[in-house]
Amino acid sequence: MTLLKEKKIIALVEDDFEDLELWVPVMRLREEGAEVVLAGKEKGGVYKGKYGVPAEAQTDFASIDPEQYDGILVPGGWAPDKLRRYEEVIHLTRHMNERKKIIGQICHAGWVLISADILEGINVTSTPGIKDDMTNAGAVWSNEEVVTDGHIISSRRPPDLPAYGRALVQAFSNMQD
Repeated sequence: MTLLKEKKIIALVEDDFEDLELWVPVMRLREEGAEVVLAGKEKGGVYKGKYGVPAEAQTDFASIDPEQYDGILVPGGWAPDKLRRYEEVIHLTRHMNERKKIIGQICHAGWVLISADILEGINVTSTPGIKDDMTNAGAVWSNEEVVTDGHIISSRRPPDLPAYGRALVQAFSNMQD
C-alpha cells in the first residue's frame, strides 16, 4: 500500500522502550508507505527494548530538521522518562505541536508531552499508571483504547495497538500537505 507514501515520521528511541509500542506502529506506518526514521541520542546507537529487541537510530536528535517531518511517535516503556530529559526531544515535540503535526504517544509516552508542556485541555489516554501525571499537567484523561484530539493520538498499552495503528494511519492520511 502507498496511502502514506509522501509522509515522513520520526520515531524516538531510547533504552527500555516497550518493544511492541515502538515496532508495531513503525511497521504499520511503513506498510502504508510512510518513511519512518528512528531517532536517538546518537546516530547508529543501538537501543534495547524492555524485552531485548534492538532499534538502531538512523539519525540523532540534534540533526533533525522538524520541518522535514509530518509527525513524531513516542513509544512507551521506561524510555519516555529518559527521552524527556533531552532538550532536543522537548523542542521536537513542541515544534510538532505548534504546527499541528501528528504526535503519537502510547502508554508512558505521555511523560514526554508532559515535559513539553503541551497537554493543557487536551483529551488523552495513557497507561492508567500515569493518569495522575497527565491530569496534573492539565490533560483530560479517559480510559479508552485510543483517543484522538486534533493532531494528538494517544493509546494505553499493547492490547490497544490495532486501534492505535488505525488512528495513526487515518490521521496521517487526512493531513493536508
